[in-house]
Amino acid sequence: MELRHLRYFLAVAEERNFTRAAERLAIAQSPLSQQIRQLERDIGVVLFTRTTRSVALTYAGEVFLHRARTLLAEAEIAADDARKAATGQLGSLSVGFTGSATYELLPTLVRAYADRYPDVTLEVHSDMVTPRQTEHLLDGRLAVGVLRPPVAVRGLAVETIRQEPVVIILASRHAATVHRSLDLADLRDEWFISYPSDPPSTMYSIMRSACETAGFTPRIRQTVADSAALVALVAADMGIALVPASLRHLHINGATFRPLRSPALTTGLALAYRETDISPLVRRFIDTARTVVRSRTTVETPTPPPTHDDERYGIDF
Repeated sequence: MELRHLRYFLAVAEERNFTRAAERLAIAQSPLSQQIRQLERDIGVVLFTRTTRSVALTYAGEVFLHRARTLLAEAEIAADDARKAATGQLGSLSVGFTGSATYELLPTLVRAYADRYPDVTLEVHSDMVTPRQTEHLLDGRLAVGVLRPPVAVRGLAVETIRQEPVVIILASRHAATVHRSLDLADLRDEWFISYPSDPPSTMYSIMRSACETAGFTPRIRQTVADSAALVALVAADMGIALVPASLRHLHINGATFRPLRSPALTTGLALAYRETDISPLVRRFIDTARTVVRSRTTVETPTPPPTHDDERYGIDF
């Protein structure tokens, strides 16, 4: 029994006439009759009662009609799903986001992707530092990573899609918040809250290099991989930190951001994926990410309620 047999049967069952069914199928009546008889022999039951004037379904034919319709509908769905999967419009995609991208880019990008490809299930893994993402990309737990370059890992393709400033985050009660911007050298005696150093995250490397360029080695009080925990510790006045400007989208009371006057630092945001596994799903996600980032030529930074010092100095962080 083949799908064409089911289609022939369905046409005859709905038309109740071999001549009309043959016209509907664009075949001759004689081959159609032969195919229906072959179908009946294959399944071992009579599906139609035939007279010179009429064609009617037997009880077995009525039961078979319901199943035939279901099978044909499922076959169409299967074919449609296969076409969608081949073009990246159906399936499941695991994506990792670095901390600051979790709070700024993730909502817009995921919404845009879901609007374009509603039949794809996104498995989002948020607030992942770059070393962890590269590990998960290589072993297949992630298909795409939104992370901080540089990434020099064999087997991964990396495309930088944006640069953004690095800023200083301090407790709102910190004395340095009276300044509109800060020099890193003036903060040499402060404790720092840091992203992981083993293996070194991108922001740890940026912070360490910047402090050494400014003439000192940072005193690290605590290391955390979670951006929300980092901001919370700064808000608790446990130390200061260097972070991407987009982390300002994570609003925690007691934390204040200030631009870094010297040195002027930036950090990139990149897409990473396995070079040998550029599936249609991955391609479409990358295309969507490029479009979203291009449409956001500046980082959207909604302004939290200002502190007293912010009002005094007109600071919009």
